[in-house]
Amino acid sequence: MAEISAKMVAELREATGLGMMECKKALVEAEGDIKKAEELLRIKSGAKAGKVAGRTAAEGAIAQFIAGKVGALVEINCETDFVGKDDGFVAFTKAVAQAVAESNAADVEALSAVKLASGQTVEEARKALISKVGENISVRRFVRYETPDALSVYLHGSKIGVLVELAGGDDALGKDIAMHIAASKPVCVSKDEVPAELLEKERVIYAAQAAESGKPANIVEKMVEGRIVKYLAEVTLLGQPFVKNPDVTVEKLLADKKASIKRFQMFVVGEGIEKKVVDFAAEVAAAAKV
Repeated sequence: MAEISAKMVAELREATGLGMMECKKALVEAEGDIKKAEELLRIKSGAKAGKVAGRTAAEGAIAQFIAGKVGALVEINCETDFVGKDDGFVAFTKAVAQAVAESNAADVEALSAVKLASGQTVEEARKALISKVGENISVRRFVRYETPDALSVYLHGSKIGVLVELAGGDDALGKDIAMHIAASKPVCVSKDEVPAELLEKERVIYAAQAAESGKPANIVEKMVEGRIVKYLAEVTLLGQPFVKNPDVTVEKLLADKKASIKRFQMFVVGEGIEKKVVDFAAEVAAAAKV
């Protein structure tokens, strides 16, 4: 059998992104054949990815990519905040965001087959990263905007991301609006876009609350409508007070700048994912009994 040198291990590690010990074991198994060892690692990488696929991944990062009139925002999840800050994980999120913008994939499934600049597909890179970090990693969702207007993006650390399509105004205004959205979390741009079922749900709640006041029906109706107007101002971007100057609404700010917001998307890492609560003390106690 050929001697396994440090140079061979380093070469295989460079090609696969996997740990040194895993690379050395693969080279031993492949009797020093680097190509065969690489194939073995890819097979094992896929098996490892399958083992962790059922584990909850609610941490991670939001990444963005804008090139001219095309922009993308993507959420990629992992299991721990520690891995979410790993250089390899961060590089993967950025590469996937670029792939979203450049490929115009229809959905996450189609995106998995898109090739990254490295030559790997998104799915191959995901599995290789899982093998390296030992955690479940998933590309959860993405959005891609292509527009004749302007695009602005704001990332709050790596946990909140906002992509905005802006007509008129300038870069500074776009970034201010994106930052405002991250802080105030509007549901949509204007009151016309508020989902009917959401508005009806609020109306029922307000009606029940107002009825308890014992006031006449016509007064109750006015109370409900007043609450609805206030609610719409709270959940719509245009109705909210601008975070950097609460004396003006976002609608007034945009009007003064002769600009308008066409659409926006905000992603918050792990939003809507039910996190498993782990009782580490119980796990240790159970292990001690074995």
